[in-house]
Amino acid sequence: MSRSARRAAATAGYSAVMPPQLADQAETTLQQVVSLLVIFVEAAGALVIVVGAVWAFVGFVRVLLTSRSAEMFIPVRLRLGRFLTLGLEFQLASDVLRTAVSPSFEELGKLAAVATIRTALNYFLSREIAEERRQVAEAQATDQQAQQAGGTSR
Repeated sequence: MSRSARRAAATAGYSAVMPPQLADQAETTLQQVVSLLVIFVEAAGALVIVVGAVWAFVGFVRVLLTSRSAEMFIPVRLRLGRFLTLGLEFQLASDVLRTAVSPSFEELGKLAAVATIRTALNYFLSREIAEERRQVAEAQATDQQAQQAGGTSR
């Protein structure tokens, strides 16, 4: 269905409430506002990802220069993972907004595919973050136990 045919079908329900020209103008205005919102939300998502990448890179360099221990890189990965997760949420929100006004079946299909991929990425990223946190907590508990055992045996 063409855009003009979709618009005519969408505005047909409003003809009892408002004149067709006003309904068409209202929908056009709504589409423009939503398009602007999509740009802002996509930019916010990209900004979150860039800030996270820069912050993680700085942390990576700091750890690389001070300690080469693999365990020291875990907090850097966790931080980057949190930023990526948030950025993906913003990107998914922009995709949902994009199809908010008079979506076609093709647009809805694309949204479903993109949402599925981004949700799966988010799920696995969240699982990895949770696993890394668990490992960090276990390592900290082991270090504390070793320090307590060392302090009590003296």
